[in-house]
Amino acid sequence: MNTADLAPHAHQVLRDATLPELPRHYRGKVRDNYDLPDGRRILITSDRISAFDRALAAIPFKGQVLTQTARYWFEQTADLCPNHVIAYPDPNVVVGRRLEILPVEVVVRGYLAGTTSTSILTRYRAGERDMYGHRFPDGMRPNQRLPEAIITPTTKAFDGGHDEPLTEAEILERGLLTRAQWRTVSEAALALFARGTALAAERGLILADTKYEFGTDPEGRIVLADEIHTPDSSRYWFAQSYPERFAAGSAPESFDKDFVRNWVVARCDPYKDPIPEIPAEVVLETAAVYIRAYETITGARFVLPDPAEDPLERIRRNIAAYLAA
Repeated sequence: MNTADLAPHAHQVLRDATLPELPRHYRGKVRDNYDLPDGRRILITSDRISAFDRALAAIPFKGQVLTQTARYWFEQTADLCPNHVIAYPDPNVVVGRRLEILPVEVVVRGYLAGTTSTSILTRYRAGERDMYGHRFPDGMRPNQRLPEAIITPTTKAFDGGHDEPLTEAEILERGLLTRAQWRTVSEAALALFARGTALAAERGLILADTKYEFGTDPEGRIVLADEIHTPDSSRYWFAQSYPERFAAGSAPESFDKDFVRNWVVARCDPYKDPIPEIPAEVVLETAAVYIRAYETITGARFVLPDPAEDPLERIRRNIAAYLAA
């Protein structure tokens, strides 16, 4: 799908999903969350794109792509780890079990890659060799495959805070997780990443890295939350062009959120400077990237809605039963 196909839909952006009819609203970087009295949580994925701990822009259909891509992966991995999903009443909406989110974000990496301050490539370039409890040798090249997938956990930042690197020892010493919880979470994360790597390879993709969030349900069971293997939470590369690009020292071909990140990084220091307004053509190109990602990852065709349809009104209609709950 190209930008010409998307131009008539440029106005169909879900920047905000505030519904006063629903209780206990919490607005995250990307999702608007509502907690119902019966223990269910309604998660509405907006079209906001977030990086560098701040919102950058709103991309048409991004929320739908994330929700439906995560749905594909939740269904493909349900045998490995329980997840929070109860129902999908709308393309942008998940109804899930309300969880107590664990204070550790679990990042699994298969390659020396990344652009953020917590990425192993950024820190490696700064001269660090001991990171996240792992020792990295000298002489590694950007985007090089690691000998095996590793976990690089960070603190789970709330209310706009910054994620901070952790080691297993620090997680246990600080009491962020019990030893049993860490074992369950780390084993689940590596199993999920292995499944994701294998299925992505069948689509001609490399799953370079990803992040997982886990929570506990009222019975204390650890449950996979939020999203899984989406273009926002994961770095995908095209497998066919990877060897040649790596040999040439070029960045791997990708369709993940680095498309916007790189545009911003080329124009400012995103951690210190104001973010310049992202041009309309870049927004539409990014929307096309997300849709291409959805279609490539899932093998399903993305169907554009009626241009006259307002996404928030559609959501309100589709979750009417919950509004009356």
